[in-house]
Amino acid sequence: MGKFILKRILLSIVILFCVMLIIYTLMHSLPTNYIDTMAQQLAQRPGSNKSAAEWLADLNAKYGMDKGILGGFFTWLKSAVVGDFGESWVHNVPPTEKFADVIGISFILGAVSMFFEIIIAIPLGILAAKRQYGAVDYTVTVVALVGISMPTFFVATLLKLIFGVKLGWFEITGLTSARYYDTLTRFGQIMNQAWHLVLPAITIIVISIGGLMRYTRTNMLEVLNADYIRTARAKGLPEKKVINYHAFRNTLIPVVTILGGSLPSLFSGALITEQLFSIPGIGYTAYQSMIVGDIPFTMFYLSFMAILTLLGNLIMDVLYAVVDPRVRLS
Repeated sequence: MGKFILKRILLSIVILFCVMLIIYTLMHSLPTNYIDTMAQQLAQRPGSNKSAAEWLADLNAKYGMDKGILGGFFTWLKSAVVGDFGESWVHNVPPTEKFADVIGISFILGAVSMFFEIIIAIPLGILAAKRQYGAVDYTVTVVALVGISMPTFFVATLLKLIFGVKLGWFEITGLTSARYYDTLTRFGQIMNQAWHLVLPAITIIVISIGGLMRYTRTNMLEVLNADYIRTARAKGLPEKKVINYHAFRNTLIPVVTILGGSLPSLFSGALITEQLFSIPGIGYTAYQSMIVGDIPFTMFYLSFMAILTLLGNLIMDVLYAVVDPRVRLS
């Protein structure tokens, strides 16, 4: 196990290097020169003692933009490996500091959404497979297809219209109630923030459960038709044990594939959902930085996303061996 993990980590480092080189190349080749724009803004700030040309030279030297793609990439990489990603042009603080301020909200939103996604989608997928071609199966199939087909912005807009505008149960934007948030107790403030996360969480759950339900149902049907399941039933084992122990255990491999790939979403933020509901998480912050050309924060966020993806794949491979003894890491 240790040897396998070490090999995968070394391979992940190589992949991460290549990914970051591609990302830096794209940032370097942007049609709009955001560094020129930033230099102009810095020169116009009160108390600035440098001209726009001087700021431009400093920024180019700091981010290696005056050394070509490869030279600039290694200049950026040398600082990035020690945690120095520069200073965010939008937030005026290091990207890591801004990340620490907003990651908690995204993690809570992602963890709650994933929890309900699992406890809703997997049992429904199993139930649909057990009652194939029945009313439950058709209902689950329709719900899954609808969830897969609907885009995030449509689900979010529909929820805001019904529960925010028509019924007035929720505020449709922001993380707090601006009118009375400061007058609440600490517990009241926590509950107020939790209430604002309900609609974003439902949005993520609705668009996520469809794929997991279909995946669970399809693989459960395949397992239920296997020879060893028929043998278990022929031996007189209770149907509950056949389903919950023999069949479900062997359905976990493809389910782990999805869940392992979903782990990065706990920390990467739901960019579209957070933007639609104005939730100040890491996804919302990254989007705001990208649209104005905040290269330092964008590079940090994309690096973080790449690391999370590679980590999710490593965890997924290790879990294969945990849930299925037939899989050997060698």
